[in-house]
Amino acid sequence: MLLLLQVVVILAFTTAARGGCRRLGQPAVVGEIIAGLLLGPSFLGWIFPDTFSRLFPPGSLVSLEALSQLGLILFMFVVGIELRATPAQVRRAAAAWVSGASIVLPFVLGTAFGVMTHARLAPVGVSLVSFSLFIGTAMSFTAFPVLARILAEQRLMATELGSMALACAAVNDVTGWLLLGSILALVGGGGAGYVLLRCALFGAYLGIMLGIVRPWLHRVGPFRGATPGMPPAGLPAALLLLLLSALTTEALGVHALFGAFFAGFVIPLDDSGRRALVDRIEPLTLTLLLPMFFALTGLRTRIGLIEGTRLWTDAALALALAILGKAGGSTLAARAAGMRWRDATALGILVNTRGLIELVALNVGLELGILSPVVFTMLVMMALVTTFMTSPLLTRLLPESDPSRDPAPVSASSRR
Repeated sequence: MLLLLQVVVILAFTTAARGGCRRLGQPAVVGEIIAGLLLGPSFLGWIFPDTFSRLFPPGSLVSLEALSQLGLILFMFVVGIELRATPAQVRRAAAAWVSGASIVLPFVLGTAFGVMTHARLAPVGVSLVSFSLFIGTAMSFTAFPVLARILAEQRLMATELGSMALACAAVNDVTGWLLLGSILALVGGGGAGYVLLRCALFGAYLGIMLGIVRPWLHRVGPFRGATPGMPPAGLPAALLLLLLSALTTEALGVHALFGAFFAGFVIPLDDSGRRALVDRIEPLTLTLLLPMFFALTGLRTRIGLIEGTRLWTDAALALALAILGKAGGSTLAARAAGMRWRDATALGILVNTRGLIELVALNVGLELGILSPVVFTMLVMMALVTTFMTSPLLTRLLPESDPSRDPAPVSASSRR
């Protein structure tokens, strides 16, 4: 009964917040993040502590976490599939410059932030290398699904700017998850031999998926039918591949979410098969399971932990470095590659979108004990602000009447 009540409350809050944000011109994910924060100790637990403790007693969170993990695994599988469909016709030189800058600069600045704050903010027993590299990697992500939704709503999906942004976001997310997987292979204690063994096994997993599984599926996989769409055997086979890959990476200590993402990335699908598979998995995942993740993120986020001038200065510094690294670095790289200042600035704003992918990475860090609750809260706030600022800045930079937009509105998909 309590689980059903929790699900009802979570869905009601996320649906209301999602609708409110759409009316404000914001992507749905912003409302869902806000709904999760409202249900957590930062608001509900502060205003109505008795109601909060009865609705979300600690022992009841196990079921919610199981639902959220299932939703995340399915969602990361869809993200991996969608990344395979990014536009190929882009200015490759400019895309390479922007992708490189939007990964390297935030990674360096985030790592520097970790080095500066490790002694004060890292959990006990977490090494300087693990803490710093994780924060640097987390700041390197761009929320590909959120970005796709913003581009559709801003009528930029079919433009050169939109194609460039999607291509850069795809490179960012693939590189980010590879970095994260490598860092997680280093975490977990043990001597140098143990670390080298985990890294070697992780490298073997990547090699097998790319060199053996992907070509084999391309030849014999049941994912393409004689008619457009998905054959009946396609969905069970895809889910089996997803679960086996997630199980493998979890056994390697790299987290099941990476295996889910990489399974989607290597699965061989044509456009009709990709759309058919995503259409079967995505609706229930986004509508029912993923809100559980937002609720848990809100329950883990305690804004009250950021007390005093020093911690708020740290939070502001993390936000400033995140924006400087992503938006600033991408803008300068795009300008250096020959784009106009206005287009380069718009591209920097788009690539700076973090959204749900950032939250997924941060929850992995908190779950594994790499991030403290204070740092987790700081970075959740950073993800929310960098996502919230994208649409207003784009609207100001590229007004609705701007000829660079698509001539007709593009219906936004359900993607985050």
